[in-house]
Amino acid sequence: MDFRNQMKRHFVIPDTQVRHGVDLSYLDWVARAIVYYRCDRVIHLGDHFDMPSLSQYDPVGSLSREGADYKRDVETGNDGFDRLTREMYKVITKNGKKGRWNPTLDFLTGNHEQRIERAINADPKYRSTIGYGDLDTKTFKVHPYLERVWFDGVVYSHFFQSQHSKFAIGGSIDSRLNKIGDSFVQGHQQGLQYGLRVFPTGKTRHGLVAGSCYLHDEGYKGLQGNDHWRGVVILNEVKDGDYDVMPLSMSFLQRRFGKKPRRPIKRE
Repeated sequence: MDFRNQMKRHFVIPDTQVRHGVDLSYLDWVARAIVYYRCDRVIHLGDHFDMPSLSQYDPVGSLSREGADYKRDVETGNDGFDRLTREMYKVITKNGKKGRWNPTLDFLTGNHEQRIERAINADPKYRSTIGYGDLDTKTFKVHPYLERVWFDGVVYSHFFQSQHSKFAIGGSIDSRLNKIGDSFVQGHQQGLQYGLRVFPTGKTRHGLVAGSCYLHDEGYKGLQGNDHWRGVVILNEVKDGDYDVMPLSMSFLQRRFGKKPRRPIKRE
């Protein structure tokens, strides 16, 4: 029996952390890769809008908050999202009609976008001046912060919370699989972790943590904390929670998609 038509391909975009003053050329590389691979689903794991103006970690009056500007954070993020998706929209929409390639588009709200909600809860006077409606994610379906969503048997979330605390589940992939129970994909944590586990039932479950798709370094991580993996991940042959993982590092994206490729990859 030929299962190829039942299998899906997912294009996973980890945290893009867009903010004013950083090199955003990586968004062009990812935009071209999305079109080239033409996956069935495009899933952004969240933390696209970095929102440093609403950071609760930097006290008011600190040097890191100098020049903080909510409106600029939003405009930079919106411009970045347009830059990330404009090549895709050129292909899937022609003369107002959907083309042959019509992927599902999903955006998982991250804790950086959720800074808007936290700011309003901390001071309700902001309720009429800021909001999630300021964030332009185009036609992507936006999922609430920490909502768990299933695509082809794989559960996605910005991160997975412990049942007994508000903090993210950590540790090895095998340990996370034991706690989460299903094949999963999450962002939030910088770098790349992947593993699989074959259960006594004969089913294979996969775990993927990918939380960094940007070029800049984070000052809070210090001189030795910014050497983590960066890039995007494609999941091939996704069906009932099983998949093959194909990471594309930032250096690969730059070499392959620094210039627009001639034609998209052929689908079987």
